[in-house]
Amino acid sequence: MHYLKIHNRSNHSQTFQCHGYNANKDLTINANGQASIEAADGTSGAIIAVHEGIIGEQCEITKHGYQGNDVIDISNICGAGGNMTCQQVGDPAGKYKGLENFMQACNQAYHKLPQDKKNQLNGHVFLDGKGNVKRIGPPKDYQPLEEFVRTFANGRTYIGVGAWGPSGGNPADNAQSKAGNGSKDILIIYSDGNAAPDPSKPFTGQEATLAAASGASNGVSGGNIKMMAAAAPALGPGIQLTNKSPRKNTYFFYDNYWNGNGEAGANFDHPLKNVEVGPNQTIHVPLELGFKGRVQRGDQQPATWGEFQVKASNDGGAHGDISLEQGCDGAATVASTDGSNVSNGFEKDIVKDAPAAAVEKKPNGEKALASTEGNWKGPGNQAAVDWEYKEIGHGKAYIKGGTGVPDVASKNNCLHFTFYVP
Repeated sequence: MHYLKIHNRSNHSQTFQCHGYNANKDLTINANGQASIEAADGTSGAIIAVHEGIIGEQCEITKHGYQGNDVIDISNICGAGGNMTCQQVGDPAGKYKGLENFMQACNQAYHKLPQDKKNQLNGHVFLDGKGNVKRIGPPKDYQPLEEFVRTFANGRTYIGVGAWGPSGGNPADNAQSKAGNGSKDILIIYSDGNAAPDPSKPFTGQEATLAAASGASNGVSGGNIKMMAAAAPALGPGIQLTNKSPRKNTYFFYDNYWNGNGEAGANFDHPLKNVEVGPNQTIHVPLELGFKGRVQRGDQQPATWGEFQVKASNDGGAHGDISLEQGCDGAATVASTDGSNVSNGFEKDIVKDAPAAAVEKKPNGEKALASTEGNWKGPGNQAAVDWEYKEIGHGKAYIKGGTGVPDVASKNNCLHFTFYVP
């Protein structure tokens, strides 16, 4: 087992959202404190700093990913309010990812802007009482902000959306995806000041592409900038699939028999493919852009469904949701992977204490909640409907009907489904 070793080198407590790690629970680290959380090979996710309730800089992690190596980077596509770096434990102190003084460089660059440029960034750059930059919004959502951030941080962190789906991304952003050497513990440093692993060691080894590749200067002195080797390929169309379980499970993919007028013909008996996923493992499952259907654990009903399409006709992105209409054999979530950090679903075990009237066992004897809409076996189970609404409400998964549950979209044609087994 490897670990994420997170150091908060600021003089205040700092809260981090944990996606894919720490049971997806927020983590608050005291001033000058440290935390260590498990990061099994095959997992992926992010550690995201939170400022005034708003997400900012983040360390993105895939453990034992491309060719068995860790893939890590620092991303500011969702904003910033502090400084963050990361590296594999054991690497030289100067070889890290991220801009160690991001906020200081941002503040300095902002004060050099002409007033019309400052006006253009209103609502995207946020100042403290002294007129200094305390936080910025998501560069990925506002082109002028992305262009501004590239004047001081290009080649040192993700700034815009990289090479996802049909987008070729920015060369300096894509360079952040270079895999490390092997699978190791990951060191993540957060600081209001210098966030370099060793502040006395100058930056030498992220090996980012030259800033000139995108026509902007990164404005950071010191260190040797080198042209880097080809980056690890981005995830293609399909889904990331996490088995949040202590045992290996097989997941089946069913494409719909037909689609039209907002309705779909569910396929119960002809799976397109199946994959085995080890305990607490995350894998990428490639699918054609035209796939519209579901993924479920096993090939028996009742089961929790992860419903999705890889490429929607209206916006070209992936869309998905969690459905309990044909039963529930455990919790599930769906999340974007394009940096927008949108998710839905639920993690609570609602099968364990369910009333007997709501339960229907699978053919293999496994306990599950019955179908709420009904199928060839008969009408829906009202006890299951009532229990599910009581336990998770109306907005996290489809229980009855076809409206009222926000779907999750991901511009890069790749969603992340996580199945939690009771």
